[in-house]
Amino acid sequence: MQTQSCACSDPLIKKLFSVSLCHLPDFPSALASLLTEKLADRVVPAEDMRPLIENILKENPELSYIAAIDLMAVQERDPACPDLPTAFLFFKGWQALQAYRIAHQLWVQKRTPLAYQFQSRMNECFSIDIHPAARLGKAITIDHGTGVVIGETAIIEDNVSLFQNITIGGTGRELGERHPILKEGAMVGSGAILLGRITIGRHAKIGAASVVLNNIPDYATAVGNPARVIRLSPPQNAEGETK
Repeated sequence: MQTQSCACSDPLIKKLFSVSLCHLPDFPSALASLLTEKLADRVVPAEDMRPLIENILKENPELSYIAAIDLMAVQERDPACPDLPTAFLFFKGWQALQAYRIAHQLWVQKRTPLAYQFQSRMNECFSIDIHPAARLGKAITIDHGTGVVIGETAIIEDNVSLFQNITIGGTGRELGERHPILKEGAMVGSGAILLGRITIGRHAKIGAASVVLNNIPDYATAVGNPARVIRLSPPQNAEGETK
């Protein structure tokens, strides 16, 4: 990624590439610098924000690994992504996801007010609201991202694709585990609303603007308000053949 990043020749933007990528020793340092630039404010200024993020990444090296996996997933799934540096510097869905990962670690450490501060800044900067207690896997993509809301007890497994203006929320009537579970490989289209402790199955697809109030089985496609299953595709093996 560093080789790609240093190839920018536009004089108006070249400094951003240089400061954010080329002059930093490694990926965790670049990630800490980026998140500091985005999230620092008068409450937690840059001189406090950066060492906080650097220490969390140092103590939890898997976070940098997951961030890299998320980044590669963006390039793989998003046809508008020309290269990794572009996604790193400009794609707010990926950036918000990494801010959430720092906030989640603070939540695990029971630094609750600081975790909420990260959530608040994420919402202000990216218009994406992910509760720090939510549990998100790796290789997740949030395409465009504006208006995404993910509730406190939501569980999102690996390789899930989310689009803009979706709500993964509760019905407002229950306590405890009250938000949806999205299984591996699920995809949620723009404007969809998923409510309650429902399960979206492995590799299931939720159509744009659908309202989902019940479980959706593995490999199903569901659309509408309320959502109904219109297709149930059998799983395929590595060669693309139906099992």
